[in-house]
Amino acid sequence: MRPALLPVPGHPDVKLLEVRRIDDERGFFSETYNENDFASAGVDARFVQDNQSLSRRRGTLRGLHFQRPPHAQGKLVRVTRGAILDVAVDIRHGSPTFGEHVAFEINAENWRQLYVPVGYAHGFVTLTDDTEVQYKVTDFYSAEHDAGIAWNDPALGIDWKLDAADITLSGKDRQHPVLAELPRIFEFA
Repeated sequence: MRPALLPVPGHPDVKLLEVRRIDDERGFFSETYNENDFASAGVDARFVQDNQSLSRRRGTLRGLHFQRPPHAQGKLVRVTRGAILDVAVDIRHGSPTFGEHVAFEINAENWRQLYVPVGYAHGFVTLTDDTEVQYKVTDFYSAEHDAGIAWNDPALGIDWKLDAADITLSGKDRQHPVLAELPRIFEFA
């Protein structure tokens, strides 16, 4: 069954989707991805790799990440346990929404998925302990092309819904530059 497409004002390439879940006394069943149904909902991407993360503590922030061409990645993100604030930042030069972001709570209860297209940086912060995130990507991981922007870049104005003192970052994520320091990587078509 085709997922329901929810509005993402100003960012038509980002897709927020509600996937059907059938609950009964045994638990639930959900077809979490169907290439034909997702394509008809506007996610016409070829996924080549599945990733999964477990964040033990609330306040774990992963991001803001992207891969440079020729290994740029689109991502289809979902939460199977816990909750996240999921953020996508438009980093396509010439885009009318360059430097703007969208943010959505995605959790195991609302069963939503977020498609983050190529040309957007992506990150999330966990809102609960023991949060599991799964995501599909459109190109393989390449350490040589791995990049990011600072999660707390003041020009982005992202409200992560937590105090900075409650955020846990990796060493790598502490080193990302602000968006204004990045070279032109993606161009708006």
